[in-house]
Amino acid sequence: MDYRQAGVDVEAGRAFVDRIGSMVKSTHRSGVLGGFGGFSGFFSVPEGLKEPIMVSGTDGVGTKLKLAHNLDRHDTVGIDLVAMCVNDVLTSGAEPLFFLDYLATGKLNPAQLAAVVAGIADGCKQAGCALLGGETAEMPGFYQAGEYDLAGFCVGIVEKSKLLDGSRVKVGDVAIGLASSGVHSNGFSLVRKIAGDRGFDWNSQPEKLGGKSLGEVLLTPTTIYVKPVLEAIKSGLDIHGMAHITGGGLPENLPRCLGANQSVKIDMKSWQKLPIFDWIAEAGEVSETDMLNTFNMGIGFVLLVDRREIEQAIKWFESQGIGAWAIGEAIDGNGELVIGNW
Repeated sequence: MDYRQAGVDVEAGRAFVDRIGSMVKSTHRSGVLGGFGGFSGFFSVPEGLKEPIMVSGTDGVGTKLKLAHNLDRHDTVGIDLVAMCVNDVLTSGAEPLFFLDYLATGKLNPAQLAAVVAGIADGCKQAGCALLGGETAEMPGFYQAGEYDLAGFCVGIVEKSKLLDGSRVKVGDVAIGLASSGVHSNGFSLVRKIAGDRGFDWNSQPEKLGGKSLGEVLLTPTTIYVKPVLEAIKSGLDIHGMAHITGGGLPENLPRCLGANQSVKIDMKSWQKLPIFDWIAEAGEVSETDMLNTFNMGIGFVLLVDRREIEQAIKWFESQGIGAWAIGEAIDGNGELVIGNW
């Protein structure tokens, strides 16, 4: 017997690496050292920083991958993978430098996985970071036919004096919510259960979605906020704290960027909701509390700024094509999210 008979095609793996080489190289930026295909990736620390702090983050895409498998569409989940990592790193004020991925499948399908890597490369370009390397594992018998799993890892850098760790947030700072593109990459276990239990097909077109199919709307990739936020900082916007709204929604994630003895109060009527969340709530009879604790509800990222900078912040992000609203403020408290008028 040989490895191919055991289900692992080494030659196909080598051909796949050759196939994605140009995608990987297209993301390279200053700082990348060496070529593609070695045991490790190399990146030099940017010059000009007095006290550079390395910031890292890792994540996956979750059961949104099941939807990609069901619809046989694989060009967007790579963007999600990058977004989930780089948006986390961004909350510290860090610039993402490089990204690595781990891709595992039962049997290597070069065309399918090349589409995934193309999405990862696209996400890296959106974030301005290099796809420095990765790993593709063929694991016969471990995954269902045609299925794969993804994980990613990102490293960024920030000057120590500009690191955001909650210590800059002041009571009275205003929370500026940035629009999400949809469900992003959280809550899909609930979405899939609703669709399955209620008999919805991913190609169905609920009236609330304005003629778009359910699958099309749900596969919309996670927004990458890196470049607009970093450019806002460079232009002089004084950001005191940032939060990436992922699993756990606003209640779990927004308080994570606060300082000691602080809470945050938000007004749920202060931003524009997306139709997909109305559909989920109605189709699954999901309570407002569970919706808020599971989904981003139309807010994918939040900045805390001085009240005097509200107009500047909103105008900047709107000029970048990202909806922005003043949704609340930091208050005295014990690290919780308070719902109400402010």
